[in-house]
Amino acid sequence: MSLEHDIVAPLAAQGGRKVHVYLTDLWWSQMKTAGSAIYANRHYLELYHKAHPERLAQNGTGKPTIIGDVFIHPSATVDKTATLGPNVSIGPGAMVGSGVRIRESIILGNATVNDHSLVLHSIVGWNSTVGNWTRVEGTPCDPNPNRPFAKMENVPLFNTDGRLNPSITVLGCNVTVPSEVVVLNSIVLPHKDLGQSYKNEIIL
Repeated sequence: MSLEHDIVAPLAAQGGRKVHVYLTDLWWSQMKTAGSAIYANRHYLELYHKAHPERLAQNGTGKPTIIGDVFIHPSATVDKTATLGPNVSIGPGAMVGSGVRIRESIILGNATVNDHSLVLHSIVGWNSTVGNWTRVEGTPCDPNPNRPFAKMENVPLFNTDGRLNPSITVLGCNVTVPSEVVVLNSIVLPHKDLGQSYKNEIIL
């Protein structure tokens, strides 16, 4: 569904209705896909960096290694040997184990990423668990930075061959990913216990 084509245009075509325009040269983004959430998270953290840098995590003795802009909720627990960033948000009550590497990702509330796991370009849902030595990775789907006013392209979920287009990996709420597996470019619906590695799949 397209706001401008499916809603605004028909409303404007009806008699007696007025459509107003709000012009801005500030950053904004539509949130139509999971990939756009990762993109918006990056820019939201950038706004924090400019307006409220005290809200972002800092490097220090006994703290995890921070690269770039990272938000860690005060109630989250992150091991001092973990490396986070750039562009990572850790939600309330989340737990990040030792040796974990997280980049360009969102870890939602009460999720657990266990020791020595890697999370890249992914969203880990509420109350989900990622096992030890596990890799959860998606494919970035950012707009072209060389185009002025570039925006997120809303690529269909499937290509013309019926295959899943590469995108970020999303673990729904209450998903359990076992140790020593890889979940790549996949969407895992809520309340699933995975037992193996997955690539380019939707797990229903």
